[in-house]
Amino acid sequence: MGELKAQVDELYTGRSRRSVRFRYALILFDALTIILFVGTAHLPHGPGLIALSRGVGVIIAADLVARMWVASDRWALARRIYTIADIVVIATLFLDPFLAGNLAFLRILRGLRLIHSYHLLNDLRRDSRFFREHEDTVIALINLFVFVMATTAAVLVFFIDPGDSATPYLDALYFTVATLTTTGYGDITLNTTGGKAFSIFVMVVGVTLFVRLARAVIRPQKVRYECPDCGLQRHDVDAIHCKHCGATIHIETEGV
Repeated sequence: MGELKAQVDELYTGRSRRSVRFRYALILFDALTIILFVGTAHLPHGPGLIALSRGVGVIIAADLVARMWVASDRWALARRIYTIADIVVIATLFLDPFLAGNLAFLRILRGLRLIHSYHLLNDLRRDSRFFREHEDTVIALINLFVFVMATTAAVLVFFIDPGDSATPYLDALYFTVATLTTTGYGDITLNTTGGKAFSIFVMVVGVTLFVRLARAVIRPQKVRYECPDCGLQRHDVDAIHCKHCGATIHIETEGV
């Protein structure tokens, strides 16, 4: 058992080529599950879709159990946002089909796993110069994407009658984008009390995420490198001295 745990730990935390490929394969699986969840959010849950959903649920649950097994601090891992999101997703995948259909929008939270993983961030920082230079932008974009997709699915499930529109998913997406950008054309509205409250939530949270993305794009690019003296972690791409304490820093570059 100890040898098996060591092998699993190496896959999830190691730096070997096999370990990195394994973690990238998990991210590919995460991306495919998001596509599946988005594409089936408004479909009736027949036997085939239920079986597929529960099969995906088994894989996600096995991944979660493995991560908890090898974690040095299980309680800290359990409190991380992507772990909580995985638990919610697993629950919806094994619920009664009727309830699962109503809560299908929560499965989009699986998108948080695309980036909110310590070892994935380390892999990307090491392997991708683009990610090192645009980390804040990439993370802000994924957060906004997850919010838009989850909100769109919620609008589709709770507020739009598929029988009233030939393109219900597009209508839900259109409403979400128009609301979070405060464009408010008014051609698609949620007129119930719950719908109005939900619209307020979309505007408040969506605008916050949108502004965060805009700030990440507009402000000068920074790279993550911890100053050995003061611990400052964000520096200009071409910096040779820490702006906070003046210490010499050695940021790896690929040259020109």
